[in-house]
Amino acid sequence: MVGVLEGFTTIAIIVAVGWLLADRRVLDDSAQVNLSRLAFHVASPALLLTVMQRTSLAAVLSANLVTSLISFTIVVGVYLVLARWRWAGGALGSRLIGSLSAAYVNAGNLGIPIALYVLGDVAWVAPTLLMQLLIITPVSMALFDSDARGERPTLGRSLRRMFSNPITLGAVAGLLIAVFDIHLPRVVAAPIDLLGAMAVPSMLVAFGISLRRGPRPATGRAAGHVWTIVVLKTLLMPAIAFGVGIALGLRGEALFAVVVTAALPTAQNIFTYAVRYRREVNLARDVIFVSTFVSVPVILAIAALFHGFAGV
Repeated sequence: MVGVLEGFTTIAIIVAVGWLLADRRVLDDSAQVNLSRLAFHVASPALLLTVMQRTSLAAVLSANLVTSLISFTIVVGVYLVLARWRWAGGALGSRLIGSLSAAYVNAGNLGIPIALYVLGDVAWVAPTLLMQLLIITPVSMALFDSDARGERPTLGRSLRRMFSNPITLGAVAGLLIAVFDIHLPRVVAAPIDLLGAMAVPSMLVAFGISLRRGPRPATGRAAGHVWTIVVLKTLLMPAIAFGVGIALGLRGEALFAVVVTAALPTAQNIFTYAVRYRREVNLARDVIFVSTFVSVPVILAIAALFHGFAGV
């Protein structure tokens, strides 16, 4: 269980640095926006390229991947139904932020260390990482771009937007490098690795600034919306993953891995997207903040149950 606490503690410290810098007026709201832009346009694409080219493609066709995709789809569907009934749906970009907040897991900077220390192998989180990078992110980026331009999403427009977005381009470039077994020269690979290393710290520092400069998380009229999404993310999604995994024949460590991965909190990427497209920034920030804290006891409880009853 040390791995769970180590992963969350690392994130908390970097967020606290952002909060402190904002409190001391070293960084302000403009720094939050600029850090988010840096992460979106440069650092995240570089990180995705690096991750994709080093990830085994054998995970693509696994039952783990199918379980993650089905779980994501069901949770998004539940959220959209609730949003239409309770919060009148909202604009496309707003529904996208809500949907991603409810189902897009922190498989990178939290999932990787937890996979290593709790599951024993980083490969367990690879299917979810691939699913999010190669399917969910490109489609979401195309829809965000259409919403930002006030266009009605069509297949042609979505495809054009999909392959002109830096996030998508980074993931696709990494996949092509892996598929064709291309070895980048060190003079090219080293700068990409260095730029990619800025992605997570940039997102977390920007997030810390927003906690200091914005309203208190999960307060006021938006509290019900935030807590509904947190429940979907941290409780419903792992429960669905467990049921789907059982139905697909997963048992033991494989089932444990998909349930723990589904219980991970909302990814910081969603806050970056919210800032970039100016949609539901406070909602994304609050869900990430609350789900991160809530997911700690949830993941610890899942681990205890599996170790106690399944002998994992």
